[in-house]
Amino acid sequence: MKNINQLWAYIFTETLKRLGLACVVICPGSRSTPLAIAFAQQAPDIEAIPILDERSAAFFALGVAKATGRPVAIVCTSGTAGANFYPAVIEAKESRVPLLLLTTDRPPELRDCHSGQTIDQVKLYGSYPNWQAELALPVPDVGMLGYLRQIVIHSWYKTQAPTPGPVHLNIPFRDPLAPIPDGADLSYLLSNFHPEEFFAGINTPFPSPQCQFLIPQVWLQSPRGIIIAGVAQPQQPREYCQAIASLSQTLQWPVLAEGLSPVRNYADLNPYLISTYDLILRNPQLAKQLSPDMVIQVGDMPTSKELRTWIDTNQPRRWVIDPSDQNLDPLHGRTTHLRMRVEDLGVGGEKSAAFSEYLQLWCIAEAQVRANVDDTLDKMQELVECKTAWLLSQILPPQTPLFIANSMPVRDVEYFWKPNNLGVRSHFNRGANGIDGTLSTALGIAHRHQSSVMLTGDLALLHDTNGFLMRNKFVGHLTIILINNNGGGIFEMLPIANFDPPFEEFFATPQDIDFAQLCTTYSVQHELITSWQHLQQKLNPLPTTGIRVLELQTNRKFDAQWRKENLGKLSLQ
Repeated sequence: MKNINQLWAYIFTETLKRLGLACVVICPGSRSTPLAIAFAQQAPDIEAIPILDERSAAFFALGVAKATGRPVAIVCTSGTAGANFYPAVIEAKESRVPLLLLTTDRPPELRDCHSGQTIDQVKLYGSYPNWQAELALPVPDVGMLGYLRQIVIHSWYKTQAPTPGPVHLNIPFRDPLAPIPDGADLSYLLSNFHPEEFFAGINTPFPSPQCQFLIPQVWLQSPRGIIIAGVAQPQQPREYCQAIASLSQTLQWPVLAEGLSPVRNYADLNPYLISTYDLILRNPQLAKQLSPDMVIQVGDMPTSKELRTWIDTNQPRRWVIDPSDQNLDPLHGRTTHLRMRVEDLGVGGEKSAAFSEYLQLWCIAEAQVRANVDDTLDKMQELVECKTAWLLSQILPPQTPLFIANSMPVRDVEYFWKPNNLGVRSHFNRGANGIDGTLSTALGIAHRHQSSVMLTGDLALLHDTNGFLMRNKFVGHLTIILINNNGGGIFEMLPIANFDPPFEEFFATPQDIDFAQLCTTYSVQHELITSWQHLQQKLNPLPTTGIRVLELQTNRKFDAQWRKENLGKLSLQ
């Protein structure tokens, strides 16, 4: 060790390695030199991935953490570099993803004096981190090395408990930043430093408390109850779906499964699965007949405005099952929050009366509306974007990781995703619901995993084209299904669409991009899809390496008109 910065960075990265850190994303810069070098020296135990754009880098790290369920670290230099992490920090907080944000900084004497590349980085991300701290400046003292070790251990813990999320450490360094002598005599400190003894107290996993909660009698006694399987990305989806199925069969309640819940991809486990609830509830007569008196919500509330309005109107007693410490009730109802995993719910107790009239009403409605949807979309030959989600639910290879972009793709998945037994692993950024970081997150999910697919609109992809810059460091395959309707199709569904101007210029915002040329710029494969058969041929099997774009060109005016004319009709019996 030639200087104290080098020793400090070694203690930092070695502690993280022993805690179990497997991946760090490093953005280029000068002030972060000690950490960048130390992380590079931890290979192959820690994979260090250099990514130019900090916003893309943070979303890529978010994607890796989503896919693995393990914290990912990300490093940047001082100044505005760390500010570019902010959107991913917000998403990590809201969607409960473990991220360790390491912003390096100038020392205190170089702040507030117009020294270059210096901003106030303390509490840079406001209230979004689970925990945040500024480290002391590196000093050659064994007691301070113990302090550093403990801060890193605590930071690792706080990325995962009591609820997963981001942790921010601001790390100041004085010069010299490169591994050159700084004039300090480290010989005595290093001669008395014994790594195995120093790091002996570090444990990789920490136990999570398990408790079992028995089903309340009020559930067993309710004849008009529903289970909502909401937005969720569990690490063990089959076990998650099995737990929901066991609860459903014990209570004889239907399971209204969001397209962004794994329940629709393990359909055989849930005999009372309702996938068309949004369309069913567009029928006023059915909505009234099916009004519940009790609702169990597992995970986040589904996207459907129809469902939310229906619950808000009926004001049933509600229970939310989720281990987080967050408030998951945007409807502010009569709600009890059970802060636990659904897998830990005890399903003992006597079953309700078999196949109640209420359950039968739901199952009959589902069968009819599902048949209407399948028949309508099966006959549709023109490239209308809403058919894409329906087709994907039937043709993707088993277990495929699928990243679903915000705006219309997540809604089309909720409306049209057909129940299946393919075990598709759906991912999405539904914490803050933004379109930023879409491509980078998908690449993070696909990195070193099974060949993956991303479903996106044109604006979401264009918002993050810098994600293509990581193509040379990306290991694996990602197919991007691009719905190109030249603008923001979701705005066509809003009242403002009737006011043009200013609608087309300020809301639809068409960009008129030639995506074939764009892909050529980044050396990414591009192919224009001309039919549904063409798309199906390209998705099964999937390639094993590289990035490619399959572009479907659609007409958003036609698509919006189709939705207005047909969504309501699909629920007619």
